[in-house]
Amino acid sequence: MDRIRIRGGNPLNGTIPISGAKNAALPLMISSLLTDDQLTLENVPHLADVEQLIRILTNHGVDYTVAGKRAGQSTASGRTIHFSARNIVDTVAPYELVSKMRASFWVIGPLLARMGRAKVSLPGGCAIGTRPVDLFIDGLRKLGATIEIEGGYAIADAKGGLVGDRFVFPKVSVGATHVLMMAASLAKGETVLENAAREPEVVDLANCLNAMGARIEGAGTATITITGVSQLSGARHAVLPDRIETGTYAMAVAMAGGAVTLTNTRSALLDTALGALKDAGASIRDTPEGIHVTRNGGGIQPVDVVTDPFPGFPTDLQAQFMGLMTRANGTSHITETIFENRFMHVQELARLGAKISLSGQTAKVEGVPVLKGAPVMATDLRASVSLVIAGLVAEGETEVHRVYHLDRGFERLEEKLTACGADIDRISS
Repeated sequence: MDRIRIRGGNPLNGTIPISGAKNAALPLMISSLLTDDQLTLENVPHLADVEQLIRILTNHGVDYTVAGKRAGQSTASGRTIHFSARNIVDTVAPYELVSKMRASFWVIGPLLARMGRAKVSLPGGCAIGTRPVDLFIDGLRKLGATIEIEGGYAIADAKGGLVGDRFVFPKVSVGATHVLMMAASLAKGETVLENAAREPEVVDLANCLNAMGARIEGAGTATITITGVSQLSGARHAVLPDRIETGTYAMAVAMAGGAVTLTNTRSALLDTALGALKDAGASIRDTPEGIHVTRNGGGIQPVDVVTDPFPGFPTDLQAQFMGLMTRANGTSHITETIFENRFMHVQELARLGAKISLSGQTAKVEGVPVLKGAPVMATDLRASVSLVIAGLVAEGETEVHRVYHLDRGFERLEEKLTACGADIDRISS
């Protein structure tokens, strides 16, 4: 099993290209099930989760081709992939595929809307919390679907087609917003989603669906209105930049010091997180290429943050920010409001010398002057990269094990950091 080795102490200087967003690419790929025309997606990242979803889509009968590189494109350029779901041959998403990636459950919306039926395995447990699918099922039932849970599967039926209605999310859910927006695009009449997720990835999906002929208004606000159409066509759409990757590398620079330009991204995607970074002592400015990040000479200052749905501080940056705060000149408090078990990285950071105590959903982080390298273990995708951030400044050598978590959401991480001066490499077993 691969592991990543880091020898800390090097500042970061140079350029890091930001990849397409995993959290946008996955629903965009799933939306290919809504049309029998070709959907072309540009800037698709090279990630394990993307490859897994391709396997799931091909199981339903989706054909795909990957376009080759064009003149002037670098290895940092995302892929262009053409998806064609002209013939959906199977509306069953089996456990052995869905269990490997929770987002694959989202196929239930497009399959139900286009084919009138779907049998999708429940995704099962998750390392960072229960993450139930009740909002997906309640919303689809509101659109007229009959859904029964049998043998670990959601068996859905809408033979007469879905019918638009008003659905109020009892709590904000990005995944359920994606699914209901896709399903309602082919429903009869108007659907109104209230208390909908406002994340940039929701806006990106709405933009793609509208390019395919959908009629969606209000994406990016708490109320989304979808007027159903009888069919959708193909389209060409570029996946938006990954704001979580952007924030992660910005935090890495704030931790290690130096000066890095993050290209192919934009600050508007994560204003709250960048604001917290500025409070911590980072200098951040927009450039024509993207975002320039440096750390001022005053060290890292403690900052309290509370995770919240967009436009709040992202839960997917909580672990990384905690890694940064382990070296702050004082005490910070980090409160997690989205997932109940998203502090599993605390014990691993403690192995590097971090001083962190937990009280309910709040972590008290007392900054220490020195972290020391040690073997640590990744427990989930975002937790794993927090260990890399800490390892960048830890004395000696840090080895991060179980890096398959990293490969799910960070494209060529060690290559990008090495190009900016980090002493980091991958060791294959």
